[in-house]
Amino acid sequence: MQPMQGRIGLSDRLVVWRADVTAPRVTGFAWQPLPAFTGSEEQGMRMVAGDLSLAGHKVMLEGRTPWQIAAAPAPFRDALHGFAWLDDLAILPDGGGRATAQLWLSDWLLRDGRGRGLGWSLALVAQRQIAMITHARFLSHAIAAKDRPRLAGALGRQFRVLQLRAPHATPGSERIAALSAQVASALTLAGLQDRLKPALSALAQACADDIDAGGAIMSRNPEELLTVFAHLTFLALLLRETGKPGDPAIDTAIARIAPTLRSLRHADGSLVRMHGGGRGGPGVLDRALARSNLRPSRNAGLAMGYARLGGRRISLIVDAAAPPLGPGSHRAHAATLAFELVSGRAPVIVSSGRGLGFGPQWQRTGRATASHSTLSLTGYASARLARGADRADPGQQDFVTGPRTVDVQHSEMKTAQAIALSHDGWRRTHGLVHLRSLQLAHDGSLLRGEDGLAAMTAADRLTLDRVLSQLRDGKGLRYTVQFHLHPDAVAKIDMGGTAVSIQLPNRETWVFRHTGDAALSLAPAVYLDEERLRPRATKQIVLSAALSGYGSAVSWTLARPVGLLPAPDDGLED
Repeated sequence: MQPMQGRIGLSDRLVVWRADVTAPRVTGFAWQPLPAFTGSEEQGMRMVAGDLSLAGHKVMLEGRTPWQIAAAPAPFRDALHGFAWLDDLAILPDGGGRATAQLWLSDWLLRDGRGRGLGWSLALVAQRQIAMITHARFLSHAIAAKDRPRLAGALGRQFRVLQLRAPHATPGSERIAALSAQVASALTLAGLQDRLKPALSALAQACADDIDAGGAIMSRNPEELLTVFAHLTFLALLLRETGKPGDPAIDTAIARIAPTLRSLRHADGSLVRMHGGGRGGPGVLDRALARSNLRPSRNAGLAMGYARLGGRRISLIVDAAAPPLGPGSHRAHAATLAFELVSGRAPVIVSSGRGLGFGPQWQRTGRATASHSTLSLTGYASARLARGADRADPGQQDFVTGPRTVDVQHSEMKTAQAIALSHDGWRRTHGLVHLRSLQLAHDGSLLRGEDGLAAMTAADRLTLDRVLSQLRDGKGLRYTVQFHLHPDAVAKIDMGGTAVSIQLPNRETWVFRHTGDAALSLAPAVYLDEERLRPRATKQIVLSAALSGYGSAVSWTLARPVGLLPAPDDGLED
Protein backbone atom coordinates (compact mmCIF):
# COMPACT_ATOMS: atom_id res chain seq x y z
CA MET A 1 0.00 0.00 0.00
CA GLN A 2 1.13 3.54 -0.66
CA PRO A 3 1.63 6.27 1.95
CA MET A 4 -1.69 7.78 2.91
CA GLN A 5 -2.67 11.41 2.83
CA GLY A 6 -4.05 12.84 6.09
CA ARG A 7 -3.87 15.99 8.13
CA ILE A 8 -2.69 14.11 11.21
CA GLY A 9 -0.08 12.16 9.28
CA LEU A 10 3.09 13.76 10.67
CA SER A 11 4.78 11.63 13.26
CA ASP A 12 7.02 14.31 14.78
CA ARG A 13 4.54 14.64 17.63
CA LEU A 14 4.90 12.28 20.57
CA VAL A 15 1.67 10.32 20.82
CA VAL A 16 1.25 7.96 23.77
CA TRP A 17 -1.62 5.50 23.85
CA ARG A 18 -2.56 3.93 27.18
CA ALA A 19 -4.81 1.33 25.61
CA ASP A 20 -3.32 -1.89 26.96
CA VAL A 21 -6.29 -2.57 29.25
CA THR A 22 -9.02 -1.91 26.69
CA ALA A 23 -7.28 -3.22 23.56
CA PRO A 24 -8.93 -6.41 22.24
CA ARG A 25 -6.94 -9.62 22.57
CA VAL A 26 -5.57 -10.81 19.24
CA THR A 27 -4.24 -14.37 19.23
CA GLY A 28 -2.89 -14.52 15.71
CA PHE A 29 -4.04 -14.49 12.10
CA ALA A 30 -7.36 -16.18 11.36
CA TRP A 31 -6.77 -15.54 7.65
CA GLN A 32 -3.54 -14.73 5.87
CA PRO A 33 -4.23 -12.89 2.61
CA LEU A 34 -2.52 -13.98 -0.55
CA PRO A 35 0.60 -11.87 -0.96
CA ALA A 36 0.08 -8.97 -3.35
CA PHE A 37 3.70 -7.95 -3.85
CA THR A 38 3.79 -4.42 -5.21
CA GLY A 39 7.25 -3.30 -4.25
CA SER A 40 10.56 -2.79 -5.99
CA GLU A 41 12.99 -5.69 -6.04
CA GLU A 42 15.86 -3.25 -6.58
CA GLN A 43 14.84 -1.27 -3.51
CA GLY A 44 14.50 -4.46 -1.48
CA MET A 45 18.02 -5.59 -2.39
CA ARG A 46 19.38 -2.22 -1.33
CA MET A 47 17.59 -2.46 2.00
CA VAL A 48 19.05 -5.90 2.69
CA ALA A 49 22.48 -4.41 1.91
CA GLY A 50 21.87 -1.62 4.44
CA ASP A 51 21.09 1.17 1.95
CA LEU A 52 17.69 2.60 2.93
CA SER A 53 15.93 5.36 0.96
CA LEU A 54 12.53 6.60 2.13
CA ALA A 55 10.62 9.79 1.26
CA GLY A 56 13.58 11.13 -0.66
CA HIS A 57 16.02 10.67 2.25
CA LYS A 58 18.82 8.12 2.19
CA VAL A 59 20.70 6.54 5.10
CA MET A 60 23.34 3.82 5.39
CA LEU A 61 22.37 1.49 8.21
CA GLU A 62 25.85 0.04 8.76
CA GLY A 63 24.57 -2.84 10.89
CA ARG A 64 21.86 -0.84 12.65
CA THR A 65 18.09 -1.17 12.33
CA PRO A 66 16.26 1.89 10.98
CA TRP A 67 14.85 2.64 14.42
CA GLN A 68 18.39 3.32 15.65
CA ILE A 69 18.82 6.26 13.25
CA ALA A 70 18.99 9.42 15.33
CA ALA A 71 17.46 12.73 14.24
CA ALA A 72 15.88 11.35 11.06
CA PRO A 73 13.75 13.87 9.12
CA ALA A 74 10.00 13.71 9.75
CA PRO A 75 9.09 12.47 6.22
CA PHE A 76 11.63 9.64 6.60
CA ARG A 77 10.19 8.69 10.01
CA ASP A 78 6.65 8.71 8.68
CA ALA A 79 7.56 6.43 5.79
CA LEU A 80 9.44 4.15 8.17
CA HIS A 81 6.58 3.88 10.70
CA GLY A 82 4.08 3.29 7.89
CA PHE A 83 5.80 -0.05 7.05
CA ALA A 84 5.31 0.38 3.27
CA TRP A 85 8.91 -0.84 2.94
CA LEU A 86 7.56 -4.34 3.58
CA ASP A 87 6.45 -4.37 -0.06
CA ASP A 88 10.06 -4.05 -1.23
CA LEU A 89 11.41 -6.72 1.10
CA ALA A 90 8.56 -9.17 0.46
CA ILE A 91 9.03 -9.12 -3.30
CA LEU A 92 12.59 -10.48 -3.14
CA PRO A 93 12.80 -14.03 -4.52
CA ASP A 94 13.12 -17.05 -2.24
CA GLY A 95 12.26 -15.01 0.85
CA GLY A 96 15.48 -13.04 0.55
CA GLY A 97 14.06 -10.08 2.45
CA ARG A 98 12.37 -12.01 5.26
CA ALA A 99 15.28 -11.97 7.74
CA THR A 100 15.69 -8.19 7.33
CA ALA A 101 11.95 -7.58 7.67
CA GLN A 102 11.71 -9.71 10.79
CA LEU A 103 14.74 -8.02 12.35
CA TRP A 104 13.29 -4.57 11.75
CA LEU A 105 9.86 -5.70 12.97
CA SER A 106 11.37 -7.20 16.12
CA ASP A 107 13.18 -3.97 16.97
CA TRP A 108 10.04 -1.92 16.33
CA LEU A 109 7.96 -4.21 18.55
CA LEU A 110 10.47 -3.79 21.35
CA ARG A 111 10.79 0.00 20.99
CA ASP A 112 7.36 1.22 19.86
CA GLY A 113 5.01 -1.75 19.66
CA ARG A 114 3.30 -1.04 22.98
CA GLY A 115 1.84 2.21 21.67
CA ARG A 116 4.40 4.60 23.05
CA GLY A 117 6.59 6.87 20.97
CA LEU A 118 6.53 8.07 17.42
CA GLY A 119 4.45 6.61 14.64
CA TRP A 120 1.11 6.32 16.44
CA SER A 121 -0.82 8.99 14.59
CA LEU A 122 -4.04 7.68 13.07
CA ALA A 123 -2.85 7.75 9.44
CA LEU A 124 0.34 5.82 10.22
CA VAL A 125 -1.43 3.28 12.42
CA ALA A 126 -3.94 2.55 9.63
CA GLN A 127 -1.19 2.19 7.05
CA ARG A 128 0.93 -0.03 9.30
CA GLN A 129 -2.01 -2.26 10.27
CA ILE A 130 -2.87 -2.95 6.63
CA ALA A 131 0.80 -3.50 5.74
CA MET A 132 1.15 -6.09 8.52
CA ILE A 133 -2.07 -7.83 7.47
CA THR A 134 -1.14 -7.80 3.78
CA HIS A 135 2.21 -9.43 4.56
CA ALA A 136 0.98 -11.78 7.27
CA ARG A 137 2.39 -14.90 5.59
CA PHE A 138 5.70 -13.21 4.91
CA LEU A 139 6.12 -11.93 8.47
CA SER A 140 4.76 -14.86 10.47
CA HIS A 141 6.78 -17.58 8.72
CA ALA A 142 9.57 -18.62 11.12
CA ILE A 143 9.08 -15.53 13.28
CA ALA A 144 10.93 -15.62 16.59
CA ALA A 145 8.89 -17.08 19.45
CA LYS A 146 9.36 -13.95 21.57
CA ASP A 147 7.90 -11.76 18.81
CA ARG A 148 4.68 -13.70 18.27
CA PRO A 149 2.82 -12.36 21.34
CA ARG A 150 4.37 -8.92 20.82
CA LEU A 151 3.09 -8.78 17.25
CA ALA A 152 -0.37 -9.95 18.30
CA GLY A 153 -0.42 -7.36 21.07
CA ALA A 154 0.63 -4.58 18.69
CA LEU A 155 -2.09 -5.55 16.21
CA GLY A 156 -4.68 -5.40 18.99
CA ARG A 157 -3.48 -2.02 20.22
CA GLN A 158 -3.44 -0.62 16.71
CA PHE A 159 -7.03 -1.81 16.24
CA ARG A 160 -8.01 -0.02 19.45
CA VAL A 161 -6.37 3.22 18.24
CA LEU A 162 -8.31 2.93 15.00
CA GLN A 163 -11.55 2.48 16.93
CA LEU A 164 -10.89 5.49 19.19
CA ARG A 165 -9.63 7.91 16.56
CA ALA A 166 -11.57 7.04 13.39
CA PRO A 167 -14.78 8.86 14.46
CA HIS A 168 -12.74 12.07 14.71
CA ALA A 169 -10.71 11.60 11.54
CA THR A 170 -10.60 14.07 8.68
CA PRO A 171 -13.23 13.10 6.07
CA GLY A 172 -11.77 11.47 2.99
CA SER A 173 -8.78 9.20 2.83
CA GLU A 174 -7.84 9.47 6.51
CA ARG A 175 -11.25 8.37 7.74
CA ILE A 176 -11.75 5.71 5.06
CA ALA A 177 -8.22 4.35 5.62
CA ALA A 178 -8.83 4.02 9.37
CA LEU A 179 -12.16 2.27 8.85
CA SER A 180 -10.74 0.05 6.10
CA ALA A 181 -7.98 -1.05 8.47
CA GLN A 182 -10.64 -1.95 11.04
CA VAL A 183 -12.57 -4.04 8.52
CA ALA A 184 -9.39 -5.77 7.35
CA SER A 185 -8.47 -6.50 10.97
CA ALA A 186 -11.87 -8.04 11.71
CA LEU A 187 -11.59 -10.23 8.62
CA THR A 188 -8.08 -11.53 9.30
CA LEU A 189 -7.19 -11.35 13.02
CA ALA A 190 -8.26 -14.08 15.44
CA GLY A 191 -10.31 -12.54 18.24
CA LEU A 192 -11.81 -9.66 16.23
CA GLN A 193 -14.44 -11.43 14.15
CA ASP A 194 -17.28 -9.88 16.17
CA ARG A 195 -16.04 -6.40 15.20
CA LEU A 196 -16.73 -6.89 11.48
CA LYS A 197 -20.37 -5.78 11.36
CA PRO A 198 -19.93 -2.43 13.16
CA ALA A 199 -16.74 -1.71 11.19
CA LEU A 200 -18.49 -2.37 7.87
CA SER A 201 -21.43 -0.23 8.94
CA ALA A 202 -19.16 2.70 9.81
CA LEU A 203 -17.26 2.34 6.53
CA ALA A 204 -20.51 2.29 4.56
CA GLN A 205 -21.56 5.56 6.18
CA ALA A 206 -18.15 7.13 5.46
CA CYS A 207 -18.38 6.09 1.80
CA ALA A 208 -21.80 7.74 1.56
CA ASP A 209 -20.60 10.91 3.30
CA ASP A 210 -17.14 11.32 1.76
CA ILE A 211 -17.60 10.11 -1.85
CA ASP A 212 -20.17 11.88 -4.00
CA ALA A 213 -22.24 10.42 -6.82
CA GLY A 214 -19.55 11.38 -9.32
CA GLY A 215 -16.82 9.46 -7.50
CA ALA A 216 -15.17 12.60 -6.09
CA ILE A 217 -13.92 13.61 -2.65
CA MET A 218 -14.01 17.10 -1.19
CA SER A 219 -10.24 17.74 -1.24
CA ARG A 220 -10.06 17.20 -5.05
CA ASN A 221 -6.71 15.51 -4.43
CA PRO A 222 -6.31 12.80 -7.13
CA GLU A 223 -3.74 10.77 -5.19
CA GLU A 224 -5.93 10.86 -2.10
CA LEU A 225 -8.79 9.51 -4.19
CA LEU A 226 -6.46 6.74 -5.39
CA THR A 227 -5.67 5.89 -1.76
CA VAL A 228 -9.39 5.57 -1.02
CA PHE A 229 -9.90 3.42 -4.12
CA ALA A 230 -6.95 1.15 -3.29
CA HIS A 231 -8.33 0.53 0.21
CA LEU A 232 -11.84 -0.24 -1.00
CA THR A 233 -10.74 -2.60 -3.76
CA PHE A 234 -8.43 -4.36 -1.30
CA LEU A 235 -11.36 -4.88 1.07
CA ALA A 236 -13.64 -6.10 -1.72
CA LEU A 237 -11.01 -8.71 -2.62
CA LEU A 238 -10.51 -9.65 1.03
CA LEU A 239 -14.25 -10.16 1.51
CA ARG A 240 -14.27 -12.53 -1.47
CA GLU A 241 -11.19 -14.41 -0.24
CA THR A 242 -12.70 -14.96 3.21
CA GLY A 243 -16.02 -16.15 1.80
CA LYS A 244 -18.01 -13.14 2.98
CA PRO A 245 -20.69 -11.49 0.83
CA GLY A 246 -19.71 -8.30 -0.93
CA ASP A 247 -20.69 -5.05 0.73
CA PRO A 248 -23.05 -2.90 -1.40
CA ALA A 249 -21.66 0.39 -0.10
CA ILE A 250 -18.08 -0.61 -0.93
CA ASP A 251 -19.05 -1.92 -4.36
CA THR A 252 -21.00 1.27 -5.15
CA ALA A 253 -18.11 3.51 -4.12
CA ILE A 254 -15.68 1.47 -6.24
CA ALA A 255 -17.97 1.75 -9.27
CA ARG A 256 -18.18 5.53 -8.83
CA ILE A 257 -14.48 6.15 -8.31
CA ALA A 258 -13.03 3.95 -11.08
CA PRO A 259 -14.06 6.10 -14.08
CA THR A 260 -13.06 9.26 -12.22
CA LEU A 261 -9.54 8.00 -11.64
CA ARG A 262 -9.26 6.90 -15.26
CA SER A 263 -10.09 10.47 -16.27
CA LEU A 264 -7.39 11.82 -13.92
CA ARG A 265 -4.69 9.52 -15.29
CA HIS A 266 -2.25 10.82 -17.87
CA ALA A 267 -1.07 8.91 -20.93
CA ASP A 268 2.02 7.72 -19.01
CA GLY A 269 -0.11 6.21 -16.22
CA SER A 270 0.56 8.96 -13.67
CA LEU A 271 -2.06 11.10 -11.97
CA VAL A 272 -2.39 14.84 -12.44
CA ARG A 273 -0.35 16.49 -9.66
CA MET A 274 -2.65 19.07 -8.14
CA HIS A 275 -4.31 19.90 -4.81
CA GLY A 276 -1.70 18.08 -2.77
CA GLY A 277 -1.56 14.94 -4.85
CA GLY A 278 1.48 13.27 -6.37
CA ARG A 279 1.86 11.06 -9.44
CA GLY A 280 0.69 7.95 -7.59
CA GLY A 281 2.86 4.93 -6.86
CA PRO A 282 3.97 2.83 -9.85
CA GLY A 283 1.27 0.35 -10.79
CA VAL A 284 -1.00 1.18 -7.83
CA LEU A 285 -3.88 2.42 -9.97
CA ASP A 286 -3.59 -0.44 -12.48
CA ARG A 287 -3.67 -3.05 -9.71
CA ALA A 288 -6.63 -1.41 -8.01
CA LEU A 289 -8.51 -1.17 -11.30
CA ALA A 290 -7.79 -4.85 -11.97
CA ARG A 291 -9.17 -5.77 -8.52
CA SER A 292 -12.33 -3.77 -9.22
CA ASN A 293 -13.38 -6.09 -12.08
CA LEU A 294 -15.02 -3.13 -13.85
CA ARG A 295 -15.04 -2.46 -17.57
CA PRO A 296 -12.75 0.43 -18.57
CA SER A 297 -14.58 3.76 -18.84
CA ARG A 298 -14.08 7.46 -18.17
CA ASN A 299 -16.41 10.14 -16.88
CA ALA A 300 -18.17 12.20 -19.52
CA GLY A 301 -17.51 15.88 -18.77
CA LEU A 302 -15.74 16.86 -15.58
CA ALA A 303 -14.20 14.31 -13.23
CA MET A 304 -13.82 15.67 -9.68
CA GLY A 305 -13.63 19.14 -11.22
CA TYR A 306 -10.97 18.25 -13.83
CA ALA A 307 -11.45 18.32 -17.59
CA ARG A 308 -9.56 16.00 -19.92
CA LEU A 309 -8.63 16.30 -23.59
CA GLY A 310 -6.77 13.71 -25.64
CA GLY A 311 -6.70 9.94 -25.78
CA ARG A 312 -4.29 7.08 -25.22
CA ARG A 313 -1.07 8.74 -26.30
CA ILE A 314 -1.71 12.41 -25.57
CA SER A 315 -3.38 13.69 -22.43
CA LEU A 316 -4.19 17.22 -21.32
CA ILE A 317 -5.82 17.55 -17.89
CA VAL A 318 -6.99 20.95 -16.65
CA ASP A 319 -8.19 22.05 -13.22
CA ALA A 320 -11.67 23.24 -14.13
CA ALA A 321 -13.21 23.95 -10.72
CA ALA A 322 -12.65 26.13 -7.69
CA PRO A 323 -10.28 24.83 -5.01
CA PRO A 324 -11.68 23.73 -1.66
CA LEU A 325 -12.00 26.72 0.67
CA GLY A 326 -12.14 26.93 4.45
CA PRO A 327 -11.35 24.08 6.90
CA GLY A 328 -9.71 21.15 5.18
CA SER A 329 -8.17 23.18 2.33
CA HIS A 330 -4.67 23.12 3.84
CA ARG A 331 -3.31 21.15 0.88
CA ALA A 332 -5.41 22.74 -1.85
CA HIS A 333 -3.71 24.62 -4.67
CA ALA A 334 -4.55 28.01 -6.20
CA ALA A 335 -4.49 26.23 -9.56
CA THR A 336 -7.82 26.99 -11.22
CA LEU A 337 -7.55 26.64 -15.04
CA ALA A 338 -3.98 25.23 -14.82
CA PHE A 339 -3.22 22.25 -17.06
CA GLU A 340 -0.70 19.45 -17.49
CA LEU A 341 0.24 17.81 -20.79
CA VAL A 342 1.82 14.37 -21.30
CA SER A 343 2.92 12.92 -24.64
CA GLY A 344 3.42 9.17 -24.68
CA ARG A 345 5.41 8.45 -21.55
CA ALA A 346 7.02 11.91 -21.45
CA PRO A 347 5.53 14.72 -19.31
CA VAL A 348 5.78 18.05 -21.15
CA ILE A 349 3.83 20.72 -19.27
CA VAL A 350 3.62 20.08 -15.51
CA SER A 351 2.85 21.62 -12.13
CA SER A 352 5.63 22.32 -9.66
CA GLY A 353 4.17 19.80 -7.19
CA ARG A 354 3.18 19.72 -3.54
CA GLY A 355 6.59 19.89 -1.87
CA LEU A 356 5.38 17.80 1.04
CA GLY A 357 8.79 16.37 1.87
CA PHE A 358 10.74 19.63 1.55
CA GLY A 359 9.35 21.68 4.42
CA PRO A 360 6.52 24.22 4.90
CA GLN A 361 7.97 26.96 2.69
CA TRP A 362 8.21 24.62 -0.30
CA GLN A 363 4.69 23.40 0.43
CA ARG A 364 3.47 26.96 0.25
CA THR A 365 5.41 27.54 -2.95
CA GLY A 366 3.82 24.49 -4.55
CA ARG A 367 0.34 25.77 -3.74
CA ALA A 368 0.81 29.16 -5.43
CA THR A 369 -0.82 30.07 -8.74
CA ALA A 370 2.61 30.87 -10.21
CA SER A 371 3.70 27.27 -9.56
CA HIS A 372 1.14 26.01 -12.06
CA SER A 373 0.79 26.28 -15.80
CA THR A 374 -1.78 29.03 -15.96
CA LEU A 375 -2.18 32.81 -15.86
CA SER A 376 -0.94 34.70 -12.81
CA LEU A 377 -1.81 38.24 -11.87
CA THR A 378 1.41 39.71 -10.48
CA GLY A 379 1.30 39.74 -6.69
CA TYR A 380 -2.09 37.99 -6.37
CA ALA A 381 -2.86 34.27 -6.31
CA SER A 382 -6.23 33.14 -7.60
CA ALA A 383 -7.00 31.73 -4.11
CA ARG A 384 -5.65 33.32 -0.97
CA LEU A 385 -4.91 32.60 2.67
CA ALA A 386 -6.39 34.59 5.54
CA ARG A 387 -4.66 37.89 6.23
CA GLY A 388 -2.49 37.79 9.30
CA ALA A 389 -2.62 33.99 9.39
CA ASP A 390 0.01 32.28 11.49
CA ARG A 391 2.94 31.68 9.17
CA ALA A 392 4.76 29.25 11.45
CA ASP A 393 3.55 26.46 9.18
CA PRO A 394 2.43 28.18 5.96
CA GLY A 395 2.13 24.90 4.12
CA GLN A 396 -0.77 23.91 6.40
CA GLN A 397 -2.95 27.06 6.18
CA ASP A 398 -6.44 26.95 4.71
CA PHE A 399 -7.61 29.04 1.78
CA VAL A 400 -10.36 31.49 2.73
CA THR A 401 -11.04 33.26 -0.58
CA GLY A 402 -10.84 32.15 -4.17
CA PRO A 403 -12.91 31.66 -7.32
CA ARG A 404 -16.63 31.47 -6.72
CA THR A 405 -17.68 30.72 -10.28
CA VAL A 406 -15.84 28.54 -12.78
CA ASP A 407 -17.50 28.16 -16.20
CA VAL A 408 -16.61 25.28 -18.52
CA GLN A 409 -17.77 24.61 -22.07
CA HIS A 410 -16.68 21.55 -24.05
CA SER A 411 -16.94 21.37 -27.82
CA GLU A 412 -16.02 18.79 -30.42
CA MET A 413 -14.84 19.90 -33.83
CA LYS A 414 -13.95 17.99 -36.95
CA THR A 415 -10.21 18.09 -36.26
CA ALA A 416 -9.93 18.94 -32.56
CA GLN A 417 -11.37 18.83 -29.07
CA ALA A 418 -11.84 22.19 -27.39
CA ILE A 419 -12.68 23.61 -24.01
CA ALA A 420 -13.41 27.19 -22.97
CA LEU A 421 -13.07 28.10 -19.29
CA SER A 422 -13.21 31.10 -17.00
CA HIS A 423 -12.85 31.84 -13.29
CA ASP A 424 -13.57 34.94 -11.19
CA GLY A 425 -10.82 34.61 -8.58
CA TRP A 426 -9.71 38.22 -9.18
CA ARG A 427 -13.15 39.76 -9.66
CA ARG A 428 -13.56 41.02 -6.11
CA THR A 429 -10.06 42.51 -5.87
CA HIS A 430 -9.50 43.71 -9.45
CA GLY A 431 -12.78 43.36 -11.32
CA LEU A 432 -11.18 40.78 -13.65
CA VAL A 433 -12.12 37.35 -14.95
CA HIS A 434 -9.53 34.93 -16.33
CA LEU A 435 -10.58 33.48 -19.69
CA ARG A 436 -8.76 30.45 -21.12
CA SER A 437 -9.45 28.43 -24.25
CA LEU A 438 -7.64 25.21 -25.18
CA GLN A 439 -7.93 23.31 -28.44
CA LEU A 440 -6.14 19.97 -28.92
CA ALA A 441 -5.95 18.38 -32.36
CA HIS A 442 -7.31 14.84 -32.55
CA ASP A 443 -3.89 13.52 -33.61
CA GLY A 444 -2.22 15.31 -30.71
CA SER A 445 0.09 17.31 -32.95
CA LEU A 446 -1.14 20.82 -32.07
CA LEU A 447 -2.39 22.57 -28.95
CA ARG A 448 -3.82 26.06 -29.43
CA GLY A 449 -4.47 28.27 -26.45
CA GLU A 450 -5.54 31.75 -25.51
CA ASP A 451 -5.40 33.39 -22.10
CA GLY A 452 -6.93 36.71 -21.24
CA LEU A 453 -8.22 39.00 -18.53
CA ALA A 454 -11.43 40.97 -18.91
CA ALA A 455 -13.70 43.29 -16.90
CA MET A 456 -17.05 41.79 -17.86
CA THR A 457 -19.62 44.10 -16.23
CA ALA A 458 -20.02 47.78 -15.42
CA ALA A 459 -19.30 47.00 -11.76
CA ASP A 460 -16.14 45.11 -12.78
CA ARG A 461 -14.96 48.11 -14.80
CA LEU A 462 -15.44 50.45 -11.86
CA THR A 463 -13.35 48.12 -9.68
CA LEU A 464 -10.66 47.89 -12.35
CA ASP A 465 -10.61 51.67 -12.81
CA ARG A 466 -9.81 52.08 -9.12
CA VAL A 467 -6.99 49.54 -9.36
CA LEU A 468 -5.48 51.10 -12.49
CA SER A 469 -5.68 54.60 -11.01
CA GLN A 470 -3.42 53.49 -8.15
CA LEU A 471 -0.65 52.28 -10.46
CA ARG A 472 2.19 54.78 -10.54
CA ASP A 473 4.28 53.67 -13.50
CA GLY A 474 1.54 53.97 -16.10
CA LYS A 475 2.51 50.61 -17.64
CA GLY A 476 -0.69 48.82 -16.74
CA LEU A 477 -1.50 45.82 -14.61
CA ARG A 478 1.14 43.17 -15.15
CA TYR A 479 0.36 39.50 -15.60
CA THR A 480 2.15 36.40 -16.82
CA VAL A 481 1.17 33.10 -18.37
CA GLN A 482 3.63 30.39 -17.35
CA PHE A 483 4.15 26.89 -18.71
CA HIS A 484 6.24 24.76 -16.35
CA LEU A 485 8.38 22.16 -18.13
CA HIS A 486 9.33 18.75 -16.78
CA PRO A 487 13.02 18.59 -15.74
CA ASP A 488 13.72 15.92 -18.38
CA ALA A 489 12.61 18.29 -21.15
CA VAL A 490 15.45 20.30 -22.72
CA ALA A 491 14.24 23.74 -23.77
CA LYS A 492 15.92 26.67 -25.53
CA ILE A 493 14.91 29.95 -27.11
CA ASP A 494 14.76 29.45 -30.86
CA MET A 495 13.93 31.19 -34.15
CA GLY A 496 15.50 34.51 -33.23
CA GLY A 497 13.73 34.72 -29.89
CA THR A 498 10.24 34.14 -31.24
CA ALA A 499 9.84 30.51 -30.16
CA VAL A 500 10.93 27.89 -27.64
CA SER A 501 11.93 24.42 -28.80
CA ILE A 502 11.46 21.54 -26.36
CA GLN A 503 13.27 18.23 -26.74
CA LEU A 504 11.82 15.28 -24.82
CA PRO A 505 13.56 12.06 -23.72
CA ASN A 506 11.45 10.11 -26.25
CA ARG A 507 13.09 12.24 -29.00
CA GLU A 508 9.98 14.26 -29.72
CA THR A 509 10.42 17.94 -30.37
CA TRP A 510 7.74 20.48 -29.49
CA VAL A 511 7.77 24.14 -30.53
CA PHE A 512 6.06 26.88 -28.54
CA ARG A 513 5.06 30.14 -30.27
CA HIS A 514 2.85 33.08 -29.35
CA THR A 515 1.13 36.08 -30.87
CA GLY A 516 0.28 39.44 -29.34
CA ASP A 517 2.21 41.98 -27.33
CA ALA A 518 3.51 39.61 -24.65
CA ALA A 519 7.24 39.17 -24.11
CA LEU A 520 8.52 35.59 -24.37
CA SER A 521 11.21 34.29 -22.00
CA LEU A 522 12.59 31.07 -20.56
CA ALA A 523 12.93 31.35 -16.79
CA PRO A 524 14.18 29.09 -13.95
CA ALA A 525 11.63 26.95 -12.13
CA VAL A 526 11.50 24.01 -9.73
CA TYR A 527 9.94 20.56 -9.87
CA LEU A 528 9.10 19.20 -6.43
CA ASP A 529 9.84 15.51 -6.88
CA GLU A 530 9.62 13.74 -3.53
CA GLU A 531 11.61 10.79 -4.80
CA ARG A 532 14.63 13.12 -4.78
CA LEU A 533 16.57 14.55 -1.88
CA ARG A 534 15.90 18.14 -2.94
CA PRO A 535 13.77 20.07 -5.45
CA ARG A 536 14.84 19.61 -9.06
CA ALA A 537 15.79 22.57 -11.21
CA THR A 538 13.78 22.99 -14.38
CA LYS A 539 12.54 25.77 -16.66
CA GLN A 540 9.30 27.51 -17.47
CA ILE A 541 8.12 29.32 -20.56
CA VAL A 542 6.80 32.74 -19.52
CA LEU A 543 4.64 35.17 -21.46
CA SER A 544 4.71 38.58 -19.78
CA ALA A 545 2.09 41.20 -20.61
CA ALA A 546 0.20 44.13 -19.12
CA LEU A 547 -3.44 45.21 -19.07
CA SER A 548 -4.21 48.91 -19.36
CA GLY A 549 -7.81 48.82 -20.62
CA TYR A 550 -10.75 46.57 -19.88
CA GLY A 551 -9.28 43.50 -21.50
CA SER A 552 -6.04 41.87 -22.64
CA ALA A 553 -5.19 38.49 -24.17
CA VAL A 554 -2.29 36.43 -25.51
CA SER A 555 -2.54 33.53 -27.95
CA TRP A 556 -0.07 30.67 -28.16
CA THR A 557 0.53 27.30 -29.77
CA LEU A 558 2.45 24.18 -28.82
CA ALA A 559 3.12 21.94 -31.83
CA ARG A 560 5.15 18.97 -32.99
CA PRO A 561 5.59 17.24 -36.35
CA VAL A 562 2.92 14.62 -36.96
CA GLY A 563 5.58 12.08 -37.92
CA LEU A 564 6.90 12.11 -34.34
CA LEU A 565 3.72 10.81 -32.74
CA PRO A 566 4.20 7.88 -30.32
CA ALA A 567 4.11 4.52 -32.05
CA PRO A 568 0.71 2.76 -31.91
CA ASP A 569 2.24 -0.31 -30.23
CA ASP A 570 3.87 1.61 -27.36
CA GLY A 571 1.92 -0.38 -24.77
CA LEU A 572 0.35 2.64 -23.13
CA GLU A 573 -2.77 2.10 -21.06
CA ASP A 574 -6.04 3.64 -22.16
